[in-house]
Amino acid sequence: MTDLHRDALVADGHNDLLMLVARRPKATWAQYFRERWIPQLREGGIDVQVLPVFIDDEFRPEGALRETLRMIEAAHRIVEGNADEVALCTAPGDIAAATAAGKIALVLALEGCPQIDNDLELLQTLQRLGVRMVSFTHFGRSALGDGSGEDATGSRLTHAGVEAVGLLEELGVLIDVSHVGRGGVEHILELATKPLVASHSSAFALRDHHRNLTDEQLRAIAATGGVVCVNFFAGFLTTAEKPTVEHLADHLEYVVNVAGADHVGLGSDFVAEVYGEKVPACDRPLVIQGLDVEVFVPGLEGPAGMPLVTDALQRRGLSEATIRKVLGQNLMRVLSSEA
Repeated sequence: MTDLHRDALVADGHNDLLMLVARRPKATWAQYFRERWIPQLREGGIDVQVLPVFIDDEFRPEGALRETLRMIEAAHRIVEGNADEVALCTAPGDIAAATAAGKIALVLALEGCPQIDNDLELLQTLQRLGVRMVSFTHFGRSALGDGSGEDATGSRLTHAGVEAVGLLEELGVLIDVSHVGRGGVEHILELATKPLVASHSSAFALRDHHRNLTDEQLRAIAATGGVVCVNFFAGFLTTAEKPTVEHLADHLEYVVNVAGADHVGLGSDFVAEVYGEKVPACDRPLVIQGLDVEVFVPGLEGPAGMPLVTDALQRRGLSEATIRKVLGQNLMRVLSSEA
């Protein structure tokens, strides 16, 4: 780990590790996190970790809210059992306080809203429980709008989706446009009055996959004062058979050039352990949206590899100030905003 990486604040906008915690017996949640994840986060130098609540198909629709509450409870128990190492940050000022104390700041987010459907009052319920960021969809259709996998419909937000934008801004909860379809992103941009986040999206100009953002979208998110957290998943970075950290650096540098150095962050989307544990051998290779989702950038299968990103950006000759912004200052700014 370089001195710069060690000294910088590092914030990751998306890691699905909470899914693996919640799969275990509740009595082991805190211990499992301490033994399996704290060492990886520390080795990677990660100071702020966004924990999305993603609901697998097996729980939808009837069990979506129940599983959401279980995952949020798991996050709270993780912190209660590891209070010397981590803090759950439920208000803007909590993150700075946690990192100043040498703790890893954990931030809850919703990835898609299957647990909400049209009952938007539940967004306030979940905000009360600590949720700080919300995305409206995954690949498919939700009650709030369509995911990017449905771009052929050309659809925008539903009436409930429009109402959700206003409610989340009123609650001080960040709106995350990752996974939202192109029309929905444009609709959110028209409505938003506060900074937006793309928690794990890369550049469409370098890899023309519907999960990635166009130059126009990158600039528009930046114009809100928001942040685009670049996704590390190989399939969203390149079509090359052997992806490398340089492909990730290509996207980071590109978004810096298009959106500006103040509007780029990291959104790892580390899923190697998730797929490794959840997908049986009979279902492999696992292909989703036309991609083999078990192809990863070597060294970036998990949070311990995060210093490789700093190394790559330094090799590119980016300034120390820009690298610090990308590593975490930009996302920290938006997560800590009182607006």
